[in-house]
Amino acid sequence: MEHGADLLTYKDRYDGELIDFSSNINPLGPPKGLEEVLIDSFKSLIAYPDIKYRKLKESISNYLYCDKDNILVGNGAVEIIDSFVISAKRVIITTPSFSEYEKRAIIHGKPVIKIPYRDDFTIDIDKLDVISEGDLLILGNPNNPTGLRIEKDQLLEIYGIVKKAKAFLVLDEAFFEFCPEDYDSIQIFKEYGFERIGIIRAATKFFALPGIRLGYGCTSPEWKKEIEKNQLPWSVNTLADAAGQFIFNDREYIEKSKIYMESERQFLLTELSKIEGIKPYKTHTDYILIKLLKWDEEYVFNFFLSKGILIRKCSSFKDLGKNHIRVAIKSRANNLRLLEIFNQLNLSH
Repeated sequence: MEHGADLLTYKDRYDGELIDFSSNINPLGPPKGLEEVLIDSFKSLIAYPDIKYRKLKESISNYLYCDKDNILVGNGAVEIIDSFVISAKRVIITTPSFSEYEKRAIIHGKPVIKIPYRDDFTIDIDKLDVISEGDLLILGNPNNPTGLRIEKDQLLEIYGIVKKAKAFLVLDEAFFEFCPEDYDSIQIFKEYGFERIGIIRAATKFFALPGIRLGYGCTSPEWKKEIEKNQLPWSVNTLADAAGQFIFNDREYIEKSKIYMESERQFLLTELSKIEGIKPYKTHTDYILIKLLKWDEEYVFNFFLSKGILIRKCSSFKDLGKNHIRVAIKSRANNLRLLEIFNQLNLSH
């Protein structure tokens, strides 16, 4: 299982509706009113989208509080990351992290340098001395699957190393809105004119719209031109364009989602820490990495599947082995069901 959310593969393994804890999507669902917007946009499908996405970029710039000349859009965050990879000499990744970073580099024939996280899943700054001119450093912020965001002081230190080396830093912030609001990387690097940095986010997770495939982000005007040369035309479809003009204006939904996630994250972390045989790691986002102390991932995966819950095996992430799983944070009712099955797991073995 290289990615989560593969319900079709396992639907015949359980007689009933599977609860998908392998996919990290806002449990509150998409913003209200979006369905009507998309239905009204159906008639627009007979024409191409605006190839420059002017209204979409204006909506995103208002949401992120940065200039339209800094805005990139793409068919999900991965397409934008891919476009940065094309322009790199080498790609540097930390492990464990999202598999597509390495895969994109390999597809484009770029050498890959891997830097393991420390045991506490923080970045070993000393190992960044491998960065040289033309390199691309990709960091998940927060990282997938560990769930940790980079501390502000460390992030600025990393940025300084990248700038000095004349390299480039990409922050994959697909889960950023779920995090506690102690800093906003876009506002930090806005002061630097986004020099040698790209910050990428997506509608996928926080706005619960994985099927829309809308990624967006900020970089310098110079790098924006460079990256857009690497992108296919009309990569954002008309419905994603319409969704992006709507969802970022719903401030009530955004605030409600942040409050809900903070509360439910603390609840689930507290309750999981009471269960024998597992070690939940601290997280800043909407999923929790768990170390299995008595079982391997396959046994636990199949046990949960037999109870109607799909979890994420993590051996596909470099350096994690077969004793880690990842679970999303869902509704209170589903989270209680997850906890119940963990307790049953202890009784079964």
